[in-house]
Amino acid sequence: MVATKQPQLKVPVVADNPDGWGPPDGSAALQNQLQNVPYAPFSKSERLGRVADWTRSFTARPGVRSGGEYSVFDFAYDEADEESFRLVDGKPPPRPRFGPRWRFQQQRQLPQRKDEEVEARKREAEKERQRRDRFYNQNRNVQRREAAAFRSSVDIQPEWTMLDQIPFTTFSKLTFHVGEPEDLVMCGALEYYDKSHDRVTPKSERRLERFKNRNFFKVTTTDDPVIRRLASEDKATVFATDTILSTLMCAPRSVYSWDIVVQRVGNKLFFDKRDGSQLDLLSVNETSTEPLPEAKEDINSAYSLSVEAAYINQNFSQQVLVRNGHKIEFEEPNPFAAEGEEVASVAYRYRKWKLDDDTYLVARCEVQSVLDVKGQMSFLTLNALNEFDPKLTGVDWRQKLETQRGAVLATELKNNANKLAKWTAQALLGNTDVMKIGFVSRVHPRDHFNHVILSVQGYKPKEFAAQINLNTANMWGIVKSIVDLCLKLAEGKYVLVKDPSKPQVRLYEVPPDAFENDYVEEPLPEEEQVQPPPAEDVVAKPREERELDADV
Repeated sequence: MVATKQPQLKVPVVADNPDGWGPPDGSAALQNQLQNVPYAPFSKSERLGRVADWTRSFTARPGVRSGGEYSVFDFAYDEADEESFRLVDGKPPPRPRFGPRWRFQQQRQLPQRKDEEVEARKREAEKERQRRDRFYNQNRNVQRREAAAFRSSVDIQPEWTMLDQIPFTTFSKLTFHVGEPEDLVMCGALEYYDKSHDRVTPKSERRLERFKNRNFFKVTTTDDPVIRRLASEDKATVFATDTILSTLMCAPRSVYSWDIVVQRVGNKLFFDKRDGSQLDLLSVNETSTEPLPEAKEDINSAYSLSVEAAYINQNFSQQVLVRNGHKIEFEEPNPFAAEGEEVASVAYRYRKWKLDDDTYLVARCEVQSVLDVKGQMSFLTLNALNEFDPKLTGVDWRQKLETQRGAVLATELKNNANKLAKWTAQALLGNTDVMKIGFVSRVHPRDHFNHVILSVQGYKPKEFAAQINLNTANMWGIVKSIVDLCLKLAEGKYVLVKDPSKPQVRLYEVPPDAFENDYVEEPLPEEEQVQPPPAEDVVAKPREERELDADV
């Protein structure tokens, strides 16, 4: 058996120094292991050099200790080390100083700035893409709205002869400065405005009342006994009402079709409306880009909303009055009311304008209320805007009226530009001092019978006209051009029709008996109307109150 050599563990010699730290003094104790190896104490705040430095310069530097056995541990300052040294801490970097070094740093940052320019170009390209998308969507909305079935307000018969076709672009270039009008007759009676309605807010809303016993009159020009009397007295050449004149003045803003009957009798010219004409109703969202439902039985269709708006406007004009029996009576009573009949608060001002040396125009202008301001009587017109569904309009009046009233008005100016312009034109024609506009909303979006008043705002007609860019000279220029055109016609009956799909007006010659037996379109019967959803807070309207006045 072969013997194997066992490994042996050799214990190293540990030099003990009982007198202090570190190796003991004397080379014998170290057994030649640590010979010629210098040792020096150091602190953690000092900067240590290399173990071996073959490029060290022995030129002494200030602040660096040297000499003796410690010189081998001296700190070697090096420019490359200084440039590569980075302090790892959370302090912000020092602000750069101007000079050659700063210019060098600027050159080093050029690639970063190039990246920022690339990002900026990307952002601009994204904005441009979004702008094109918006423009595309707007065009789609306009095309959708033009594609909607806008039918003519009157059926064009085959025997009618078209005499002229006037595009709206020619109306924008017309101007005419008319002088101050002359008041001929004042009829009717006015009640005072209740100032407490100016403090109504969405949090303190008021329920819109119904005035079934008060009669509202929508009498055309030739059926007005006062205008007949003035015509027989040869007071003027042209006769109209403020509703008809405002429709002509604001024709370029209109979208829906409308028609005005023109009668040439001798040297007189009468502007009339048909029975059951759309001029008696108020359009809703006429100039909006989003089309309304086309189904007539829908409560949010154009026709249903116009009937609802007329119903709201009539009741609002009577609710905001001081109903204490005190009225201001004018020189003549209401020419359309029978004796003992309760009529709405309204006054008719028959005013006369001079168009040229041989042509004068008389118009019947309506005023709904009066206000005593420092002992002086101020006339008011009362109108109401109505909210039917906040989801369709995009603005919730109950949330925005108090904090963003301007945004609400701007939205209405966009969606109802024609209606607001016509109200302003009527206020200017009647020389009223204040326009009171109410903001009326449905109690429930699906209940078109019950409404609440959320706010009432007052505007001066001239200031409001400037705000909505309604030029008085252009308004009268349109009227003057149409009057001059119609005065050249022979005696007979004519009709001005706004094209349902194009921004233009057509003039037709019609038979003398046209529109005499015209069909008057009534609102749908109650059983065919869409009923509101059952709700505890919605009070159903009685059947007799759901019928709209036949005059509307």
